[in-house]
Amino acid sequence: MLGSSLASSPSATLGSVKCFRHSAGAFVTYSSVLPLRLNSSYHGVVGGVRTSRGSQNKWIVLCSTTTQVETAGDEPKTWEECKEALSCFDFSVEEQDKILGKAFGHIHSPYWTEEREKENPKVETLNHVFEFLRSLGLSDEDLHKVLKKFPEVLGCSLEEEMKPNIGILESQWGITGKSLRSLLLRNPKVLGYNVDCKGDCVAQCTRCWVRF
Repeated sequence: MLGSSLASSPSATLGSVKCFRHSAGAFVTYSSVLPLRLNSSYHGVVGGVRTSRGSQNKWIVLCSTTTQVETAGDEPKTWEECKEALSCFDFSVEEQDKILGKAFGHIHSPYWTEEREKENPKVETLNHVFEFLRSLGLSDEDLHKVLKKFPEVLGCSLEEEMKPNIGILESQWGITGKSLRSLLLRNPKVLGYNVDCKGDCVAQCTRCWVRF
């Protein structure tokens, strides 16, 4: 079996976590096995296992909790690059996985009123968001607080939501500078507002300006 082969392989390292093989729509558990580096025979990767079904590869990226994040093709490399982009904000590996999972639909979040379509994050997208937020006067310590409180911000549209919303806060509410920074630390969800029901509820409450 793959589990026993991995355990006996010199390129596999035993740990206290679990890895999963995606087969015929089910997960098969191999206890206490964690491939820690690339292996030409078993395709081990940090925090995950590569499997194949027909011509399509599936990866199960594991957190240190029971959370599993499934990506396709070579996306684990991109996922790891995005985690690296988050590492400067002093998040643990587990927190990095959760932030990306909630932001891009791999982990359920009540913020997305409808089930968010799974998306594979891109490090360029994350960096553009970070640059924009820094331009508003937020430090890396501030960004840690924002991402901790509202990880879904990374899955919001920079051009269609974040920038227009900051424009509304500045032009209609006169909120700029230190006041804007304080607002974003207190209520970062304002960055993702995209509905204004004006009191006539449209069941999009988590993203509605009426909450402001």
